[in-house]
Amino acid sequence: MNTNNTTIEATGEPLATSDVLIVGAGIIGLAHAALALDKGLSVTVIDRDHLAVGASVRNFGHACITAQSGELYELAQNGRKHWLAFARRAGFWAAESGALVVAGTRTELAVLREFAAARPPGQITLLDAESVRSRLGREDTAGILGGAFLADDLRVDPRTTVGTLAAWVDAGPGGRVMFNTAALGFGSGTRRTAAVHTSRGRLEADQVFVCVGHDVDYLFPELAAGHKIKRCTLQMTSAQAPAGTRIAEAVLTATSMLRYAAFTEVPSAEALRNEVSQQAPELLEIGANLMFTQRPDGTLLLGDSHAYHATADPFLAEDTTNRLLRAAQEVLGAGDLHLTERWQGIYASSEVAPLFIKDIGPGITAVSVTAGIGMTISFGLAERNLASL
Repeated sequence: MNTNNTTIEATGEPLATSDVLIVGAGIIGLAHAALALDKGLSVTVIDRDHLAVGASVRNFGHACITAQSGELYELAQNGRKHWLAFARRAGFWAAESGALVVAGTRTELAVLREFAAARPPGQITLLDAESVRSRLGREDTAGILGGAFLADDLRVDPRTTVGTLAAWVDAGPGGRVMFNTAALGFGSGTRRTAAVHTSRGRLEADQVFVCVGHDVDYLFPELAAGHKIKRCTLQMTSAQAPAGTRIAEAVLTATSMLRYAAFTEVPSAEALRNEVSQQAPELLEIGANLMFTQRPDGTLLLGDSHAYHATADPFLAEDTTNRLLRAAQEVLGAGDLHLTERWQGIYASSEVAPLFIKDIGPGITAVSVTAGIGMTISFGLAERNLASL
């Protein structure tokens, strides 16, 4: 077995066996675990950390379903029902909030009209400036010409969702979650098809899914290099919302329209890119996706910038945060926002393809979403991967 990692020879009895073993307790791994339990399979999940601290907790908690295209749109739509079902069953917060796209120019409105015309009736509702102002809780419509409401998008709380889902998996019949347990090598099992050598001993399963996101190059460096996987780092902040502000939707702007495939496919997309490059080049320089969401506790999650590295540079540029903050304040029609946190988001990225799915050996499959849409397609991707089990 060529795993680009330590190949182990299984001897003696394994520490534990299960039908399915998941390496990685982020949302991709937990979606596989939850749906496997629903199929009546026994499941073990391991994670090297003591709790989830990666991409699954550092994001906006936005399932950006409507803005996907092609295969990714299908996966996002197929997973939507599972997001809602497991929110009820596991007890995490989820909202059929939709998303609000704010348009400040005629070009942005043209993109939204073309996008709405290409989708089924009712999925996208065009809004006038007053409707957008009302949804944002603003006092005026300065800088707003209109917008659109994307009905299918969902929201969850990124800080609590994966922890709650992990606890549900661990408490369920046939489920087990082992934190502080690192995968060290892979091979064939003695009792089951595949074996994973861990920091706590050998585990075996009939099917192993390795769902470690941007860290896949630590385990399978040659395969990750072939897929040209890098770490995309984001600068994000949280802030106290202006008094009385309650925004149900995820809020997107022109820079968001430049980053999601369904927007960039419409005829006016190139004109929009030219317009933004002239009017707000400082946002394009930092790879901005100017958007925000409001957590159930009222906190605003604001961001974000994008930079790409083989190894993430840990240092945050204050100028980048300030650019994003100024732009968010303009959309909100607010004065200075009081920041409460700053952090570095991170996810796997590839120019080759948005999905990295490789069979490493008998019963062992590596799964990473190599684009910033892991929350969005997690359950749809897990459903597809589990279909043959």
